[in-house]
Amino acid sequence: MNQDKTLICKDCGAEFIFTAGEQDFYAEKGFTNEPQRCKACRNSRKNSNGNSSQREMFTATCASCGCEARVPFQPREDRPIYCSDCFSKQR
Repeated sequence: MNQDKTLICKDCGAEFIFTAGEQDFYAEKGFTNEPQRCKACRNSRKNSNGNSSQREMFTATCASCGCEARVPFQPREDRPIYCSDCFSKQR
């Protein structure tokens, strides 16, 4: 049975609790490393994507409606690209 653990955030140095429930979740998912950052630093890191640059976006023509679609990957000629409205309708 897991017990709550107090860990130290490697970014801000604050103590945070790694709960027994979180430990069970980590074990269930097969994670072997304990978290190294507190929730605030994890959220901050997640929101900044680990760097200050924006993701490159590419422009393509929607295969369904013909409107301009912006996608975060280089479009290929052999695959259709859909705008966000048509993509959600395809699901």
